[in-house]
Amino acid sequence: MHSYSRDLGMLKDRRFTLLLATRTISMLGSSFAPVALAFSVLALPGSNATTLSLVLTAEALPMVVFMLVGGVIADRFPRHRVIMIGETVNAMAFFGLSVMIISGWTPLPVLMGAAALSGVAIAILFPALAGIVPELVPADRLQTANALIGLGTNSARVAGLVLSGGTVVLIGGGWALAVSGAMFAGAALMVSALRLTPAERSAEARYSVLADLRAGWREFISRQWLWVVVAQFSVLIMAMQAAHGVLGPLMAKEHLGGAPAWSAILAGEAVGMICGVFIALRLQPKRPILVIAILSVPTALPYVLLGSGAPLWAIIVGAALMGVCFDVIGVLWNTTMQREVPTESLSRVSSYDALGSLMFGPIGLLIAGPLSILIGLKPAILACAAVVVLSSLAALLSPGVRGLRAPAPAAAT
Repeated sequence: MHSYSRDLGMLKDRRFTLLLATRTISMLGSSFAPVALAFSVLALPGSNATTLSLVLTAEALPMVVFMLVGGVIADRFPRHRVIMIGETVNAMAFFGLSVMIISGWTPLPVLMGAAALSGVAIAILFPALAGIVPELVPADRLQTANALIGLGTNSARVAGLVLSGGTVVLIGGGWALAVSGAMFAGAALMVSALRLTPAERSAEARYSVLADLRAGWREFISRQWLWVVVAQFSVLIMAMQAAHGVLGPLMAKEHLGGAPAWSAILAGEAVGMICGVFIALRLQPKRPILVIAILSVPTALPYVLLGSGAPLWAIIVGAALMGVCFDVIGVLWNTTMQREVPTESLSRVSSYDALGSLMFGPIGLLIAGPLSILIGLKPAILACAAVVVLSSLAALLSPGVRGLRAPAPAAAT
């Protein structure tokens, strides 16, 4: 019988609780940030969809460019210190954005510079977060630890997205950005209290970084299912960045009532992700990568509904379905990666996975605004939906995607 009291007993571990609190409050800030930033920029005098595209692209581009550098940093220095630095830089970026919006001094290059600082912070944070849990938790408790962190971050995502729209309306986008900055600062303060003994810290690399990256690339490119799905998601995320980052908020502003409506849509997605956790725990497909490609198709549903002029409640339901699919996809993908890729190469291969999946995201953000002006807002969102569906169907053409089998589950005793 599964012992839930044993799982919850992990919360008595001060170090794990500090990490859980850090991740939860940071996710709360991250959930405030997209709504606050999007509607703050759109409310600026003379601002339009292209303005928002430029600011969001400025944030996304450094995140992609510095991702591999972030992996090197996380392997060479204590990861809790790297996380603290990343959270601090993120807080500085959002406090800067807040001051500019509140004061009314908003030159576009300076806004883009502050947004870029946030992108650098994310590139620093992501690899360190991926590696710190094994430093704190014994191997037989990793799944439980990740589940508890996932539950905390998904719950914070729901709370943040529900509250952010109302916060923008009640106190303004600039002050909502300040709330995000305060949460990132709080996360930095919490993780600074984390103490790791030298033996638990990541060992400093004693060999060439370039040699390590070349070895990781060979592992990555040698698996067809891996690079095909990463290529699929590079295109899929490009379309989703355009729709989620620019076109969706613009549609909410013009047709659905503004920030509260968009917050409700994002909250629906987050609730779906929580539900997806429980589905993923029971799902054991024989061909997990095939299931990933198939589940990618319905993630286009909220964009189809937005572009078709559907009522808000229907779009929220579609977003919830998207959240379920993405959580199941994430669990199946991580499990397959951990099973199929050698442990000694997993971090480097994961870096290429993240880099490849995100590399076209800035392009989606950059072209979203001009595209909506050129062909219209609703056709632009429907075009994003079509790209999501077509890229997913294209992945199904790969024999590696269709053929990779999971090992048979152990027989129950």
